[in-house]
Amino acid sequence: MSLNVNILPAIEQLGLFEDLQKISFPSPGFDMFSEKMKPIASMSDKNYKDQVGYDIIVFARPPFYDLLLSKIPTERIHLNKKVVSSHQDDKQVTITCEDGTSYSGDILVGADGAYSGIRQSIYSEAAKNGHLPKSDSQNLSQGYITMVGTTDPLDPAKYPGLSDPFTHFAQMIGKGTPYTWSTFTVPENKICWSVQVQLGTKASVDQMFKNSEWTPESNEKMIQEIYNFKTPYGVLGDLIDATPKEWISKVALEDKLFDTWHYGRTVLAGDGAVNAMEDSVILANCLYDLDSCSPQDITKAFASYKEQRFPFAKYQFDSSRIQAKVLFGQTLMDRIIRHVAFNYLPKSLTMKETYKAAAYRPQASFLPLVEKRGLYKVLPQQVSKRYLEEQAEGAKAI
Repeated sequence: MSLNVNILPAIEQLGLFEDLQKISFPSPGFDMFSEKMKPIASMSDKNYKDQVGYDIIVFARPPFYDLLLSKIPTERIHLNKKVVSSHQDDKQVTITCEDGTSYSGDILVGADGAYSGIRQSIYSEAAKNGHLPKSDSQNLSQGYITMVGTTDPLDPAKYPGLSDPFTHFAQMIGKGTPYTWSTFTVPENKICWSVQVQLGTKASVDQMFKNSEWTPESNEKMIQEIYNFKTPYGVLGDLIDATPKEWISKVALEDKLFDTWHYGRTVLAGDGAVNAMEDSVILANCLYDLDSCSPQDITKAFASYKEQRFPFAKYQFDSSRIQAKVLFGQTLMDRIIRHVAFNYLPKSLTMKETYKAAAYRPQASFLPLVEKRGLYKVLPQQVSKRYLEEQAEGAKAI
């Protein structure tokens, strides 16, 4: 997993940044290879941290989950709960789980991944009432399946670079195959690896109904197909064999930006690590300023959340599509774009876009803001009305 300047200020604001750095490596760039390990391109920027104030950091997911879980009271988390339905009215929203339990509240946040069951539920309700845009009812145009894993600790003598205090990130592009794959080193002498396979429309739709089947056993077929792919550390199969089965998982990545972000008392938080975290920050800000739990005020808060987030989500979505062509694309046109991007585009132009994207750094508006880092400009932070009132009242009391 990788986090960047767009969300690290919020992580720092929560007091987690120092702990996150302890389980992370900075990423100075990456190297790209063919399926035969022939160099294709290399990208790095020594001025990145000076300009934006933060490194891009890379880490394995399990210790990051442990860090987050350590800060949350255990009674607030319910494990082994599969939501099978949701129902909402003017007074509350209720979810029902596969084990027969149900939970009710004022607001439901659907943060359940690319093929969200919560999204399907509210889209069905919106469509029934004639409120769903046609574009949101259409099938996904394409998608990716990504398999990821993290090895057990490995021998640095056998795997050069493993002891370096920064990540070695390598991307391999298959030829005559829909696969691309990558490796990067993380702390504790471990290597994270991932494999992407591009899907067609029908395959993307089929994956919506197969999340429950993504068990260690169901991964075996894909593992057999990718086992002998070459990496800087031998074949990919060597790393897979060094990875506990429970640390291997698959996820479907959708290629669509939906227009309906909320309906009634239910709201969606987006897919993708940084996007989802940015959504969470802005949504939390809007909920903090909520005047009441009436349907009108909830709808107003949800609308503000979408209004603030949508332009940046669209920018990131469009940028991701271009990046996907460069990093994962398999068609002749994708290969041409990749060749031009790495060999003919001025580096200054590429970095200008990178720095432009780094200007967006949402923080919680109800907590003290962290100081600006880096030389490059930062977009202004919207201030919480309630927070300002509370600060003023506190000053008066003093």
